[in-house]
Amino acid sequence: LTLHHIVSDGWSTGVLVQEVGALYSAFVRGEASPLAPLPVQYADYAHWQRSWLTDEVLDTHVDYWKQQLSDAPALLTLPLDRPRPAVQGHRGATLEFAVDEQTTTALNALARREQGTLFMTLAAAFSVLLSRYSGQNDICIGTPIANRQHPEVEPLIGFFANTLVMRTRVAAHESFEALLRRARETTLGMYAHQDVPFELLVERLQPQRSLGYSPLFQVMLILQNTPLEELSLPGLSLRPLGQTDQDGGGRAAKFDLTLDIAERDQRLFATFEYDIDLFDGT
Repeated sequence: LTLHHIVSDGWSTGVLVQEVGALYSAFVRGEASPLAPLPVQYADYAHWQRSWLTDEVLDTHVDYWKQQLSDAPALLTLPLDRPRPAVQGHRGATLEFAVDEQTTTALNALARREQGTLFMTLAAAFSVLLSRYSGQNDICIGTPIANRQHPEVEPLIGFFANTLVMRTRVAAHESFEALLRRARETTLGMYAHQDVPFELLVERLQPQRSLGYSPLFQVMLILQNTPLEELSLPGLSLRPLGQTDQDGGGRAAKFDLTLDIAERDQRLFATFEYDIDLFDGT
């Protein structure tokens, strides 16, 4: 099966794998499909979104983002290994690392103590790191969100995911706990206004545009929490394959830098995806 990203997201992959597994197991036994009929389809969601996200409702959400991102820096000036090309080539590579169990446990404990989440804690820490390397104290990070707020859409295959922009102001004089508390409030505000499609947000905000970098943010943080359980099928073994670009020549990089993190077995497993036109691997 080959699916274009325009019609499915990461959550959909878990749904697809589980449904194909259920069908395969049933069909090899000569049984009928065990899948229950869906109460709604993606087209129903799309129709609902178009009818709901209009006029006053849309303006309220857009006004939040206008205020949140007002006068935000157009570019995060990380130190580069070579000059930024006039046009992004999107050629990427990755660097993997892991965070030990003790540190992972401490991060989760800190998040609970401040009534936050692991994502909020990682976003605050990543903002500090980016601030130190860039010399800027106003940091904008992109982050994807599943955007499945209603239980009826959880079993659907489609593109529900959206991209949010998390803006953090890092002050040298404040404690990390204070920064984390502000990150918590920022995150909750983002989630409350997550329905505005990123493309529409760019259109409304009209930020400074360049072919050399993405608008509103150039660095992304992803904490993987999409449901993708291991699957065991009769006579088959399955494993995930790494991402490559379409011609098989290597990995694509959508942004300057992406930090992708997943928590497994009480440890954090992370991957930096970077643009090789900007950064060396070592």
